[in-house]
Amino acid sequence: MKIAAIDIGSNAARLQISSVLHDGGYTSFKKVEYVRFPLRLGHDVFNFGSITPESEARTVKLMQCYKLLLELHEVEGYMACATSAMRECTNGPEIVERIAASTGIQIHIIDGTREAQLINNVVVQALEDGQYLHIDVGGGSTELNIYFNRQKIATKSFKIGSVRLLEGKESKGAWGKMEQWIEDNVDSLEPIVAVGTGGNISKLFNLVSKTADNATSLSELKRMRDYIASFSQEERVNKLRLNADRADVIIPAADIYTSVMRWAGADKILVPDLGLKDGIIQLVYEKLKK
Repeated sequence: MKIAAIDIGSNAARLQISSVLHDGGYTSFKKVEYVRFPLRLGHDVFNFGSITPESEARTVKLMQCYKLLLELHEVEGYMACATSAMRECTNGPEIVERIAASTGIQIHIIDGTREAQLINNVVVQALEDGQYLHIDVGGGSTELNIYFNRQKIATKSFKIGSVRLLEGKESKGAWGKMEQWIEDNVDSLEPIVAVGTGGNISKLFNLVSKTADNATSLSELKRMRDYIASFSQEERVNKLRLNADRADVIIPAADIYTSVMRWAGADKILVPDLGLKDGIIQLVYEKLKK
């Protein structure tokens, strides 16, 4: 069986197709196809409040491509979700209707709470006992979740993200609100470990020195952030070999991760290879089982 997830974010849209594997009573998912395309819908929405006709046309073409891949892989079930940019734009519902009419793909515009919930459903599997602060930085929003002994005890979505920061369109007072929320909800008497998800932390993690297979330190993250910032946009692409749509947002994203860690008193961050697409995959499988 193959199932799939489409994640339409503020920076890029992703398609992941996975095979469902069964080993005794344990079910797992193996990625067999992954496509990422930088639509940059957040540029339109955070500057103009709506998605331009040009961006809509590119989104339609991309969904047509994704639909062909779904058919070629004979996918049995899939779900398409759109996050911050699509939910904030004035013409989101109309675009969703037109995409459904032209491609057959029904896009669900989900709020920050639902987005966090889908990501949490897979992230919690990577945690042990203790206090954790899960940081998910997207193009338009950042979701923070606090866990204690694998139970979620607090969650909040903030209108601050990598593309939004790049465009200078972060919500007024967002930094202060985020810091205050952390102060109000993190137990300062308990040790805390950060957990990072999102494309930018995954790329940063590939570049830094690791303290373990899936962990690095705040100081190392800061060092890599400053190292990348010392290069121009062109040098980041040609010397560091970053994709152009990653090279400009990776510094704003790093600033969010490091700031949140500093406010929470977290010296260590785990970076499991998980995200919204994985949460969608799990949801699709659970629906098929029923």
